[in-house]
Amino acid sequence: MWPYLVIFLSALAVDAIPLIAPPAWTVAVFLLVKFHLNPLLVLPLCVSGSTLGRYLMSLYIPRFAGLFIKRHKTDELKFLGKKLSQNLWQSWLFVFIYSVTPLSTTALFTAAGVAKVKPSRTVPPFFCGKFLSDALMIFTGLYAAANFTNLVEGSYSPKGIVTLVLGFMVIAAFLFLDWRALLQRKKFTFNFRIWK
Repeated sequence: MWPYLVIFLSALAVDAIPLIAPPAWTVAVFLLVKFHLNPLLVLPLCVSGSTLGRYLMSLYIPRFAGLFIKRHKTDELKFLGKKLSQNLWQSWLFVFIYSVTPLSTTALFTAAGVAKVKPSRTVPPFFCGKFLSDALMIFTGLYAAANFTNLVEGSYSPKGIVTLVLGFMVIAAFLFLDWRALLQRKKFTFNFRIWK
């Protein structure tokens, strides 16, 4: 029974930190395979831990954002977060779609936390999106573990490398894009000096 608790706590811990960390589903898949756990129990525990972790991060991040992120970037994150407060169904749709993608939701919850967006705007759609994406990753991980030798040969394919590079580019764009200039003046610019 303890591996199930470890899955929940590790998902909570990984998603409660404001740094880009390994996704919670990787720990879930490892423990699932190692201890032959029930994937129908692993999935909701992993998603619940991730959701609670992101919620807790959005609560404490406003206090620490000023210590690590420059003021102009904090202002941009507040502005972006306030966009999540405008229309409920649009914010839910955006958070849901973003959560379904394999991209890290750290920047999204940092913006929501800095702007003090109500958890009702982010937590329910995150849970639903995370449930779908983690289900895909956990069951794919089970398949990969069962067919490991065949998959290792194709892991360094050009398609895999391009997907990894594109993922990093999207995360960087989300962090370094000047959101205020884009949303207010329709000007597409980047600012790479966001760290103190």
